[in-house]
Amino acid sequence: MTAPQSPASAPLDQPLYGASFGDAIRRFFKKYADFTGRASRSEFWWWFLFAVLIGAVYGILLGTLGSIGNGGRGYGPIAWILIVLYTLWGLAILVPSLALIWRRLHDANLAGPFFFLGFIPLVGWIILLVFYLLPSKPEGARFDRR
Repeated sequence: MTAPQSPASAPLDQPLYGASFGDAIRRFFKKYADFTGRASRSEFWWWFLFAVLIGAVYGILLGTLGSIGNGGRGYGPIAWILIVLYTLWGLAILVPSLALIWRRLHDANLAGPFFFLGFIPLVGWIILLVFYLLPSKPEGARFDRR
């Protein structure tokens, strides 16, 4: 594993060790559908935190504004707007999230298709969590572009 780099010194085809929150979000969108290369733990987990925060804000908004305009019974028009917006957000980040997962597995020197373990309820999720937590391994460079 190399020392932390500044964003200017880390090319996009290399993992950014010690990425800051903002660096991780920027790199996530810059590497939108790039399944090659590697992603450091900090890149992965900062994005994960950002996605959880977006989901929490959405949940709070839906819970507080969801029944407005419907007399408190079920979802009102604002709720449906929020649902559509969150669905569009989910579709927009689907491919780059998969790419980030794939690159994180590469950084731990694992093949990207290990992602499919996630389709096994609970056991697969636990295995993937362990894989995401694994430290970077220099051997993962085999997944870099040549």
